[in-house]
Amino acid sequence: MFEFKQALIIRCDLKMSVGKLAVQVAHASISAAEECRKINIEWFNKWISEGQKKVVLRVQSLQELLDLYDKAKMMKLPAALIEDAGLTELEPGTITALGIGPAPTDRIDKVTGSLPLL
Repeated sequence: MFEFKQALIIRCDLKMSVGKLAVQVAHASISAAEECRKINIEWFNKWISEGQKKVVLRVQSLQELLDLYDKAKMMKLPAALIEDAGLTELEPGTITALGIGPAPTDRIDKVTGSLPLL
């Protein structure tokens, strides 16, 4: 069983292409992992040693994403909001995704446990 995981949450209301969506999820993963590495190297190292478990989830609005970010920060979890540069499909500054963790699975689940898989 994995003790640590990372949750990657994407906005489905933006109707991004599959490629764009994949890139935004990748940005969220790397950015949140870097945040974790800075604030809790022990969590980061354990997550790496366990194989870097990830789950990709979805929300239907910007507000849902921002609420999750606020909840994660209140729980002192590493979290990163992703803003698009606006070079292809979206307007510059559009918030597309959120990465939470790596962190203990039970803590991640308190924030994201009710969300549907992508």
